[in-house]
Amino acid sequence: MKNQNYENHTRYNPLHHFVLTPLTTIFFGWTIAKIDFSSQDAALESAFLFIGSFVLVLLPLIARMYALTLQNRIILNEMRNRYFHLTGRTFDEKEQNLKLGQIIALRFAPDNELLGLMDRSIAEKLTAKEIKKQINNWKGDYLRV
Repeated sequence: MKNQNYENHTRYNPLHHFVLTPLTTIFFGWTIAKIDFSSQDAALESAFLFIGSFVLVLLPLIARMYALTLQNRIILNEMRNRYFHLTGRTFDEKEQNLKLGQIIALRFAPDNELLGLMDRSIAEKLTAKEIKKQINNWKGDYLRV
């Protein structure tokens, strides 16, 4: 497997990103284009098709949101554990001063860079993108959803 770094850490699921989501979006657009109010029956059929296609668009989005929410919870627990392992203290104080995006970015830092970068992130209010660019020895995550 190729080593991760800032340039290549973005992950795509081909089935989700390039098949399911585009197809449901195309179907939704086609349904809107074909809405017919010429008669009561046609309007009713159009309404049912619209509702059905809208639900189909929502399904992959909701599934992705659930996966990302769970992944964020796992990352937060991982960072709490890493911080405790490195310092012997709870992560509470640092966690209060960091945004979730910053914490997620910091997880790519190896243990020897993590604490210093964490302090700089708080002091300088670094964005997640800036944090990721500051990491010298990227700690890859090959199990992300």
